[in-house]
Amino acid sequence: MDNTSKISPNSIAFIGLANEYCTTLANAQQYEQAEFVDSMLKLLPRIYISATDISIGNEPEAYIEPYLDEDYYESVRHHVEMVMGPDDIYLEVFEADMKYSDTPISASIAEGLTDIFQDLFNFVNNVKDAPQEQISDYVAVCKENFETFWGQRLCNVMKALHDIKYNHDNRI
Repeated sequence: MDNTSKISPNSIAFIGLANEYCTTLANAQQYEQAEFVDSMLKLLPRIYISATDISIGNEPEAYIEPYLDEDYYESVRHHVEMVMGPDDIYLEVFEADMKYSDTPISASIAEGLTDIFQDLFNFVNNVKDAPQEQISDYVAVCKENFETFWGQRLCNVMKALHDIKYNHDNRI
């Protein structure tokens, strides 16, 4: 039996999108803001759809080893922040503390994108050298992380990026 049949087409698509996202963020300093926003608005919805299309069978028996160190995380975050400039900060309504707050809570596009980058970077680097029978487990772990952590971040950041692209002139 061919081992490649164990990896679903949805998983293969997800791995490719995760890699493309990581490459784009790692090279953020090469983009003008409008080009970067366009890239993110094309990638993020595809990643979201791809992650939701992944079906998890049994409980995954894998642990995603961290590859991203704090210095690289901070470098990527800083480059994204520089590209976004003053548009990096947006008001967040899906913050757990928001229901207890009388004042708006701000969030950073750069930090949100880099948080997603951290999980996907670690995922891609684990998958890269993994035996084929373990890749499905790594995909399942990443899907769980999407459901519990970075999926909501992706949606929040996408809303802010959408506002920058389509309502930039109408903001106060």
